[in-house]
Amino acid sequence: EIHGECFMRKSALKKFNKTAAEPLKNERNGASGALRNLDPKVTASRNLDFVAYTVNYMQDSKPETVLAQIEFLKSNNFFTCDFARVIHSADEVDGIIDKMERTKDELDYMIDGLVLKINDLNIAEEMGFTAKYPKGAIAFKFEAEEMSALLQDVIWQVGRTGKITPIAIIEPTELAGAIVTRATLNNPKDIERKNIKLNSRVFVRRSNEVIPEVLGLAQEGENSKDIEIISSCPSCGSQLETIGPNIFCINDNCPEINKDKIVHFCSREAMNIEGVSEKTIDLFYNNLNVKKIIDLYKITKDDLLSLPNFKDKKADNFLSQIEKSKNVELSNFIYALGIANIGTKTARELAKEFKTFDNLRNATFERLASIYDIGAVMAGGIVEFFADEKNNELLSALFDFGVRVKDNETSQTFNELVTGKTFVLTGTLPHLKREEAGRIIESFGGKTSTSVSKNTNFVLAGEDAGSKLTKAKELGITIISEEEFLNMTKK
Repeated sequence: EIHGECFMRKSALKKFNKTAAEPLKNERNGASGALRNLDPKVTASRNLDFVAYTVNYMQDSKPETVLAQIEFLKSNNFFTCDFARVIHSADEVDGIIDKMERTKDELDYMIDGLVLKINDLNIAEEMGFTAKYPKGAIAFKFEAEEMSALLQDVIWQVGRTGKITPIAIIEPTELAGAIVTRATLNNPKDIERKNIKLNSRVFVRRSNEVIPEVLGLAQEGENSKDIEIISSCPSCGSQLETIGPNIFCINDNCPEINKDKIVHFCSREAMNIEGVSEKTIDLFYNNLNVKKIIDLYKITKDDLLSLPNFKDKKADNFLSQIEKSKNVELSNFIYALGIANIGTKTARELAKEFKTFDNLRNATFERLASIYDIGAVMAGGIVEFFADEKNNELLSALFDFGVRVKDNETSQTFNELVTGKTFVLTGTLPHLKREEAGRIIESFGGKTSTSVSKNTNFVLAGEDAGSKLTKAKELGITIISEEEFLNMTKK
């Protein structure tokens, strides 16, 4: 199993545009559009290429270093990165980065940076993962492309925490392969520091090729004027409060804040109430008086059938999801509450550390701050959250409606079995989603991997498990079913 990326060469774009009825703007859009297109003839006409960079699975023992993987791929006629090499010092890293920044435009394909990896794949696997990325690899991005654009307006966006963020509305500008019409201004102090004015030209950059940001003033115009900093919330009209460089709406009944809180509560990594989008919450908010999180649990089938596009099946599916959400993993529930600065990874760490919701709820600042990766800011936010009367009212109401938070405590046998062990999940499990099984494993100190190797301890196999199951049998790795896995997790 080979991993890699599809891409469009510069030469392929040039050739395509010579005869195209509608020329493509850049290689990135050309590749992504080709892959999404449902007509294989259109896809083929783009002449995409493929660069391979990982051997994820081999029937025989697979390469144990990144460089060995590259050599294996080359020997099997895959196109690979031409610049893979082992380096031994920071000076070598600096030298390669400097050379690539000077020569990258000579390549026949677009690149936006370099990836540095631990060469020994066994060590890289032992290092594990963050919530999103492997710890054994890190990306270095080249300086982002900058352009100037006319700043036409500033709008103010209300977030879940009540923070008000200024958003710049700029003339449509092509930047790093995309047409940009909006860019963040961060906060009022940032506007003041950068001396940004309306009806002036401003420098705009796409940070890491994703989030457009206004960097500063490029040139004032005849009609340039200062940006007026709002003093009242654009959603509810309440007086705003300044905290540090930011401004906040502190009205508990602000529509935008409450809608964002509900959307967050329903999200996959939180209560995982499927089929709920921002549009759904808008519909509930405006038609069913769903103003707070707890109001989700008061919705009836008759309420849903009164809404446009809600028929029996859709209504039943939503109510089924609500019922399912009443039995929730501890880490999901912690994240769902929207405690300041607590993301999915920290929520899992807290669940692992405290085992039960009551333990976390009653934890002291000192206890929280002593935990690795938590620190004073997060600890203060957690203590403040549970000291708030309104938050405790919400928790009581959720529990009254039948929400039950699963403990993270298990028998000593399972802890001993899983702590420090590596699981590979393969095939379709009858009841659990892979993400759910992965969270259970991580909560008991185990870890998951995408590939079977001699370092794998268990393979959790479902239907149609395929090559990973075959590899596990060849290596004599313990294979368990979902039923066996669930029995192991019982107290």
